[in-house]
Amino acid sequence: MTMANITMVTYFILKGILDIPELQVLFFLLVLLTYLITLGGNTTILLLVWLDSHLHTPMYFFLCNLSVLNLCSTTVTLHKVFVMFVTGDNVVYYTDCMAQVFLFSWFSSNEFLLLTAMSYDRYVAICRSLHYSNLMKSRVCAALAIFCWSFGLLQTLPVMAILWQVSCYTSNIIKHVFCDTVLLMNLSCSDTSTLELLILIEGALLSTFTPFLLTFISYYFIITTIMRIKSSTGRSKAFYTCSSHLAVVTLLYASIVCQYLIPSNTFKSKKLFSLLNTALVPMLNPFIYSLKNKDVKSAVQRKLKSFTIIIGREVIFGVVGRT
Repeated sequence: MTMANITMVTYFILKGILDIPELQVLFFLLVLLTYLITLGGNTTILLLVWLDSHLHTPMYFFLCNLSVLNLCSTTVTLHKVFVMFVTGDNVVYYTDCMAQVFLFSWFSSNEFLLLTAMSYDRYVAICRSLHYSNLMKSRVCAALAIFCWSFGLLQTLPVMAILWQVSCYTSNIIKHVFCDTVLLMNLSCSDTSTLELLILIEGALLSTFTPFLLTFISYYFIITTIMRIKSSTGRSKAFYTCSSHLAVVTLLYASIVCQYLIPSNTFKSKKLFSLLNTALVPMLNPFIYSLKNKDVKSAVQRKLKSFTIIIGREVIFGVVGRT
């Protein structure tokens, strides 16, 4: 349904997956499984850090922020996908579409900033280890987290202010699984040059390149410091402290490169990759931190042991009580 010379759009039609009927069931199950794993993994991280005092450190404070971000971003992106799969309703109202664009843009910007703050934490832990407790106090960590969430929000507001004023669309059909700024901009019949320039400055430079540069600088000093350690054991231990974060950073930036810089053969494959990329990266983050982190494994073992002891006591007291 193409609509020419539109002055006002009250709803959009998402055509991201429903136009590939032979893959509906497969991708519904895949996306549902991915979301459930994401929900379980990130919630487990939050509960472990909350319950285990050994994990009350700056690194896991930022990891909790990242887990909350992962839960929010996947829910915002995938909730309509589930509705589309189950009910076949691929209509999204204008205000809901704008809300999705706003939240998705905010969370995307915030993810890069949080990983940059985590790289600074790893830099202090390895390069300034003697001053770590003073440089990474609770109020400093809280200030960094507040800055990441606030600055990500401030970057998103100007784009949304301009996009909200767009009143002319050549079509109300969005060929994707969720609303996106670039797709709405491409459908607009208004002058979007200002919006394009703002997205280039904020999206490419402030949201992506600047965090990447700061992260790269942090790891340059981290690797330089590690290479100066004489013992191989010391080098391995130092590298281990930042390996999980480095893996997450590599995964995120590699996915961005694959999605936006590597040309895709078909538009459908690009849509499917975008959906999987949006769902898979938040799912893998908690597993990377848990599988490669002895602290998380130890916390799981301690909680399982405590849970087993509690259950054992309940069983013993229950038997004694009946006798």
